[in-house]
Amino acid sequence: MLYWLEWFYGLRVLWGPFRLLGSHMILLAAGTLAAGFVIWWLLPRYRHRLPTDKGKMLAPDGGMKSIGKPTGAGMLLSLLVLPITLLCVPLWLPEYGILVCLYLCMTCGFLDDKSILPWGEVKKGLLDLAVALATASFIYWMQGGGLWLPFVKDEIVLSPWLYIPGAAVLLWVTINATNCSDGVDGLAGTLTLFSLFALVALLYGVVGYFPIADYLLIPHNAAGARWAILVAIYAGALAGYLWHNAEPSRVLMGDAGSRLFGMLVGVAVLVAGNPFLIIVVSPVVLVNGGTGLFKLSLLRMLRRIGFDVRPTHTLKEEEATGQHVIIRALHSIRFPLHDHCRKNLEWSNAQVLMRFTLMQAFLTPILFVILIKIR
Repeated sequence: MLYWLEWFYGLRVLWGPFRLLGSHMILLAAGTLAAGFVIWWLLPRYRHRLPTDKGKMLAPDGGMKSIGKPTGAGMLLSLLVLPITLLCVPLWLPEYGILVCLYLCMTCGFLDDKSILPWGEVKKGLLDLAVALATASFIYWMQGGGLWLPFVKDEIVLSPWLYIPGAAVLLWVTINATNCSDGVDGLAGTLTLFSLFALVALLYGVVGYFPIADYLLIPHNAAGARWAILVAIYAGALAGYLWHNAEPSRVLMGDAGSRLFGMLVGVAVLVAGNPFLIIVVSPVVLVNGGTGLFKLSLLRMLRRIGFDVRPTHTLKEEEATGQHVIIRALHSIRFPLHDHCRKNLEWSNAQVLMRFTLMQAFLTPILFVILIKIR
C-alpha cells in the first residue's frame, strides 16, 4: 500500500523523503523490524487467549513438559503481522491469492491445535494437499511454469499439468517436514528463520536483481524483490516469537505456526524458480522431518504387501529375529531425528538446537555454491 501510494500519487513531490516508500530495501527493513517488534511486544499480552497444549504422546518425555502451555501462536503471529504485510508489500492479484492460501493453511493448523481430539493424519494430509494445489495454481498464474535447474544452463518450461502437481507436492513436503521438526523449544523456528533469511537474500539479491541473475545464468524475476519483502516480514515476526520460545518456552507456535512457515518456505522456493533450492535453504529440516515422513510411508507400503512392520522392541525375540533387516533398521532410528538424538544419543534440548542450527548454517552456503554457482 505504501509503495503504491508513492508510485501513483507521487508523494515525493509533497515531501522528498516520501520517495523512500518506493524503495524495496527500505520497505524490507522497515517491515522486518516492525514485525519483530510487534510480535515481541504483543505476544505476551495476548497469549492467554490461545488454546493450551495437550502434550505429545510420541515425544521421548511423554510430552508432559508442554502440557498447559499456550499453543497455536502461529495464528497470533499471522494476524498481528498482516497489517504490516499489506502496508509494506506491493502485491498483485495472484499474490493476494497466495497470501490467502497461506492463511488457510495456518487456519487448518490452528483448528487442529484447538481441537480436543487431534485431527487424524489423513484429514490433515488431505487438507494440506488441497491448500497446496490451490497455492501452486496461483503461483503458476503469477509466473508460469518456467524453472531453472542445477547443472543446466537453459530454462525449462513445464505445462500446468506438470507444474501444479509437482509444486503442490513440494509445498506439502515443506509443510509437513517443518511440522515434524517442531518438538524441541526453538528448533523448528530457528531452522526456519535461517531458511527464510537465506531466501530473502536469494530473492532480493540474486533472482530479483538482474545483473547478478544474468551473471549466474539465472532467469531474472522482477517479482523477487517484492517477495523478499514479504518473506523478510514473516522472518521478523518469527524472530520476535523466538524471543519467547527459548527453552523453557512460554508459548508454542503449534501446527498453526509450523504449517504457515513451512508453506511460506515452499512458496518462496517456487517463486525463486528452482525447486531444488529447498535442499539449499532447508537441508536439516528436510532430513529431520522429511525422513520421518519417508519412514512412515515406507512402513505403510511394506505392511500392505505383507511384511511385519511392528516396532521391534514390542516383539518376542524369535519374532524380532524374523523381521526383515530393512524394517529392523528403520525401527532402530527414531524420527524425527531430534527425537533420536535426545533418546538414543542422550543429547539435551540445548545440544539438539545448537548442533542442528550449526549444521544448517554450514550446509546452506556449501549447497548454494554447488547447486547455483556451478551451472
